[in-house]
Amino acid sequence: SLEDECLICQTRKTTWLGLDDLLIILKNKIPKLTRSNLHRCLQRNGLSTKPPELEGEKNKKKNFKDYPPGFLHIDTAETYINKKKAYIFVSIDRTTKYVYIEIHDNKRQETAKQFLKNTIEEYPYTINKILTDNGSEYTYAALLPHLKPKNKKHLFDEVCEENNIQHRLTKFKHPWTNGQVERFNRTWKENTIKKYHYENVEEFRKHILFWVADYNFNKKLKSLKL
Repeated sequence: SLEDECLICQTRKTTWLGLDDLLIILKNKIPKLTRSNLHRCLQRNGLSTKPPELEGEKNKKKNFKDYPPGFLHIDTAETYINKKKAYIFVSIDRTTKYVYIEIHDNKRQETAKQFLKNTIEEYPYTINKILTDNGSEYTYAALLPHLKPKNKKHLFDEVCEENNIQHRLTKFKHPWTNGQVERFNRTWKENTIKKYHYENVEEFRKHILFWVADYNFNKKLKSLKL
């Protein structure tokens, strides 16, 4: 429709994302969208190639390094379900985009430790790197020097060491450096709490786990570059 075409053109001119990324973003809003008709739409409107003045900018930006499966972005999101706070622990693989998620009533480091153990069991391949923010459930790094426990490892780091996983941290006040999981947090919110009302956390849990399963196994994502 004309409205769909306007949405495609405006999204393209605003983001200048590649064809595959554009398809991922718009597929939920335009169910009949395919890679081929999206490409034809961009060609019709003179948007199939990025303007020369913008092509030079991509060289100034630092692109993500390609990694094999096993580099996870992990984060904790907070929300309220019928006035009750819930903490959503999320991990997403940088390459495959496979997601694992848990809902808890706290974000203590003991909870994060168990979440990581469950995550390791969930993924069908070896996890070798993890990126998190500086939240207290993941690290002591944000504490002032005199408040950091001496001769004591964080429980999350203990699990990382036991499994030969490199734990990386984002820069302070730079949440966008963990953009993979931050972007996914927006996606699950748009498809759950921003669309539906839940009577309780258990009802929310059942729905979001069902939605994540559909995301993992039915949603078309970018092909692996292996």
